[in-house]
Amino acid sequence: MNRANMVRAVLALAVLATSFYFAFTQEARLGLDLRGGTQIVLQTQNSPTVKADRESTDRALEVLRRRIDALGVAESSITRSGDRRIIVELPDVQDPTRATEAIGKTAQLTAHPVLVNTGKPDEKKGQKLIPDESGQQILIGPAALTGEGIGEASASYDPQNLGGWAVNVDFKGKGGSTWEKLTAKAACATGDDRRIAIVLDGKVISSPQVTQSVPCGVGITGGSTQITGDFSPEEAKDLAALIEGGALPVPVKIIEQRVVGPTLGDEAIDASAKAAVIGIILTGLFIIAVYRLVGLLATVALAGYALISYGALVAIGATLTLPGLAGFVLAIGMAIDANVLAFERAREEISDHPSRRARTALATGFNKAWSAIADTAVTTLLAGALLFFLASGPVKGFGVTLTIGVIGSLISAMLVSRVLTDAAAARFPKLTKGRAGGLSGAGRIRRWLEESGPDLMKRRRLWLGISGFAIVAAAAGIFIQGLNFGVEFTGGRIVEYSTSRPVDIDDARSAVSDAGFPRAIVQTSGEDDISVRTSDLTNADVKNIQEALAEKGGGATKERDELIGPSLGDELRQKALIALGLALLAQLAYLTIRFRWTFAAGAVVAMFHDIMIVTGVFAWLGKPIDGVFLAALLTIIGYSVNDSVVVFDRVRELWGSNPKGRFADIANRGTLQTVPRTINTGMGALFILGALAFLGGDSLTDFAIALLIGIVVGTYSSVFTATPMAIVLERFAKAPPPQPKDKPKKPVHRTSDSSGAVV
Repeated sequence: MNRANMVRAVLALAVLATSFYFAFTQEARLGLDLRGGTQIVLQTQNSPTVKADRESTDRALEVLRRRIDALGVAESSITRSGDRRIIVELPDVQDPTRATEAIGKTAQLTAHPVLVNTGKPDEKKGQKLIPDESGQQILIGPAALTGEGIGEASASYDPQNLGGWAVNVDFKGKGGSTWEKLTAKAACATGDDRRIAIVLDGKVISSPQVTQSVPCGVGITGGSTQITGDFSPEEAKDLAALIEGGALPVPVKIIEQRVVGPTLGDEAIDASAKAAVIGIILTGLFIIAVYRLVGLLATVALAGYALISYGALVAIGATLTLPGLAGFVLAIGMAIDANVLAFERAREEISDHPSRRARTALATGFNKAWSAIADTAVTTLLAGALLFFLASGPVKGFGVTLTIGVIGSLISAMLVSRVLTDAAAARFPKLTKGRAGGLSGAGRIRRWLEESGPDLMKRRRLWLGISGFAIVAAAAGIFIQGLNFGVEFTGGRIVEYSTSRPVDIDDARSAVSDAGFPRAIVQTSGEDDISVRTSDLTNADVKNIQEALAEKGGGATKERDELIGPSLGDELRQKALIALGLALLAQLAYLTIRFRWTFAAGAVVAMFHDIMIVTGVFAWLGKPIDGVFLAALLTIIGYSVNDSVVVFDRVRELWGSNPKGRFADIANRGTLQTVPRTINTGMGALFILGALAFLGGDSLTDFAIALLIGIVVGTYSSVFTATPMAIVLERFAKAPPPQPKDKPKKPVHRTSDSSGAVV
């Protein structure tokens, strides 16, 4: 084994060992759909200046959403119920004490000068006696600074604060100058009067002294300060979240708090797990059938991908939900794709150079495939990173799992799979190069495509016309039928029932489904109650559900009936759209830099084509557009870009070798050469999604159907939309064709164990 492969083997072993450690020593944080969590019902109250109504409650809801995100409770759900109630669901939170303390505060932060304590406050001047953080009475003046002048806040470990934690606060607007004046006046006092009282909701949380280094009449400048005190890490982080999240426009009161069960039953989770296992096994068998020995080793590497991704997930404390698993499904496809690209390149090497050894062909295959693999990974990571930093809620969760999955797929394919296949080629060179090894040159289909394949690009206007017609048909479905938005987008109704005898939650879900609501969210609530949440629930529907539950539970009584607002609120939807738009622009810019603007435009048009068709099909079929569909749509975008990148990578390579050739002919040849890769990669993903569609239960059936449509349409668009569009746009391109690569110098003979150095 040469030095490079030795380094790869050591890195692969280290990554697998680390992933194994985290996977078996830490538990995954499960979302509300898998494990359940805490449900808190808040009610807004009138304040002296603001009335608690629908508008002020919606503003309070957005503030609470920011606080919950800052507390690190991922994949949470927050909805308005009626005009004044807010329902907060915190996944995997079984002890809600800390969360309720943080989200229930009004967070009115003020800063006051500390006066000489005479024991007799002048109330007309706004003075009052109040205990400081140590319990001693201090006299404070009226508030000099309010939360309106405070910007960002963060918790940090401060070794100068006797090894304690502190909160760093940045001011905004006139807040910095106000703080400077306040501290300038305090710096002129002596002793304990040289203090500023930081008050949160009427309670002194810190009353630090202005340090002696601050001269009288000057104050603390710079537009920021630090709040110190006897804070624990959790207290400092919670305080920073409250300060930065902002003050609630109206006070809130916790009127109900309960632990709720998962939104998906054990049967649905088991069915989904079995479907995933069956799909992965079928995918592995298909890869083995096509690539034999090296395919078997690639399948082993896929198991390594699962371990790496899960280990990374638990290591960073991410929340695992079913929609979030969409990111891992996409990454499985990318891991398969990377191996297929490398093996097809290795087959080309052996076909063009029959005397070349299998080990050399494999190394060349991985090296040549790296360009396309890296481009697909970067474009997907750009989307994942932007979704994580700019979006929130389930869209942010998708960005996290997608990013982890992409990195895991790269490690699986470029480290684990390469090390295993290189070891096999070194140990069994003849076997690996033969038919049993999977690298015995190009197959019959590939040879036919290269020797006498059809001129697909000759009819490029026809293909673009068909794509345009498909987009129009999809748009007609959206405008004529309309989109059947789910409860996350539209809001709906939540009804809670108590039964005469306990009812198993899976039986309750079955009863509600039989009553005509297979997509309803059914949970246990409290000890024995059952809550049903869905959209478009009429009074007759409520009665039908009650009768269905009564049959299972020997009678049912309606305990609660409320209208709820959408959990994917306006702000969350706007953030998701902004993040998605910026992700598309970032991908367009990257592809323009790496390829050409014509290639980038073709890839984006194909992506738009795929999104429109999948959405249009769901519109015509009347299927729900909900959070699961949103995750599927994001996954389809990733697949679409990956397919287009692989095709354009081959076209660029062929054009660079023949810059004077006719571009349409070169594009046609590049498209035909990538067909085996496209089919093999697509078949691997179709096995997984087909199993999920048939066995995954109601929760994942629509998700799998959307992805099945997306993969088929994406495969079509990369050949019949992206490439023809690039050919049409090349008429307007002024950039010259890619330059041919320099001719290789006279090769230097090296042994297989050479370090690569030449003297």
